Amino acid sequence: MKLRDHQILKGVLVNQTLLKYKIAYLSGEPRSGKTLTALYAADLFLSPDKSVLIVTKKNAIPSIMSDYEKMNFQYKLTAINYESLHKLEELNYDLVIYDEAHKLGAYPKPSKATKQCKRMFYNIPCILMSGTPATESYSQLYHQFYVSKYSPFASYINFYKWAKDYVDVKQKHIATHIINDYSGAKVKEIAKVLEDYKVVMTQKDAGFQTQINEHILKIDVPQSIKKLGRNLLKDRVIMGNNGYILGDTPAKLKSKLHQLFNGHCIIETDEEETYTKIFDDYKVKAIKRFFVGRKIAIMYYYKAELDMLKDVFSDDITIDIDEFNTTSKNLAIQQRTTEGMNLSKADCLVYLNFGFSGKDYIQSRDRLTVKDRTTNDVYFVIETGGMNGKILARIRDKKDYNSYSFKKDFIIE
Repeated sequence: MKLRDHQILKGVLVNQTLLKYKIAYLSGEPRSGKTLTALYAADLFLSPDKSVLIVTKKNAIPSIMSDYEKMNFQYKLTAINYESLHKLEELNYDLVIYDEAHKLGAYPKPSKATKQCKRMFYNIPCILMSGTPATESYSQLYHQFYVSKYSPFASYINFYKWAKDYVDVKQKHIATHIINDYSGAKVKEIAKVLEDYKVVMTQKDAGFQTQINEHILKIDVPQSIKKLGRNLLKDRVIMGNNGYILGDTPAKLKSKLHQLFNGHCIIETDEEETYTKIFDDYKVKAIKRFFVGRKIAIMYYYKAELDMLKDVFSDDITIDIDEFNTTSKNLAIQQRTTEGMNLSKADCLVYLNFGFSGKDYIQSRDRLTVKDRTTNDVYFVIETGGMNGKILARIRDKKDYNSYSFKKDFIIE
């Protein structure tokens, strides 16, 4: 395994930034090779026999460790997912790499993962790394740097202090309350501060000339599902023989309608228990009909959709990426777990369903991209009169489909 020219160049730049500031942000588009670049930068930065920790998503760990072993870097690498940080016994690392650093970017309050990373590794030089650093707002950048004492914003003890200088704070009405909206970050001012800390990698740098072709497959919603949706919108509850569907708040109503239009829903009981009921697998059957004879990767969002895929596709589908890469089987993969995954063995990517996050849309849509592939075909299965068309229109603009969007689209008071 060899580094490509653009990875060597960007790795040198990351190393130079680390030597000067002890912190660097590697902003790399999906499939641009940023992970191996960060590992190379660590090798340049450290003397032999030092130790590196990379914090990442669980499903990315095998690929990262495989690349590390093939490259014969001189340092010791430990890879762990964010959810398992509490299991670490050794904390004396010489460099920490935060993969998918946007995970640390919640605001105005820091997330649990952010606080934990700061508590454990605050004094250690670090590389922050993401393909989507701030898809919703530059306000997401403060807490990503907050984990390190080398942050260029370290003089601000918390987000609220920082926001006074870097955010146009506005007020908005939420139900009966007025809250501060911190999404209006001052992009130019923040970018100016960060320009010396940031190394950018693009797919063009990596030699990609890939065109993504998005296709919409419109599927009629069964009348029974339409009726359930209308009744839930009208009454906020649907009573059944063995439980009820409850949408008593905008957030719950949004979630329950999203489930219903995709053929299933969580049912609540008087005993305060829940179970999932599958009403109609019409979208899964349509996918099987339309893509017969093609090797496809199918994105789903809710677990019930995986159950439907297994039932309809039977032995023709797998959830194991290695089995997908070495057999003729199709792949079922949950949209929120695609970061760092290469799906280039698929003829095309098919979205049975997708979530409300603009970041997840960007990350998952690029999973087919590799250097030698000039076009990628991505299909969205959209139910007529449902929610997914409205969600897609929003997340294509790199914005989340939030409760405000939902209430506006469905005239919710």
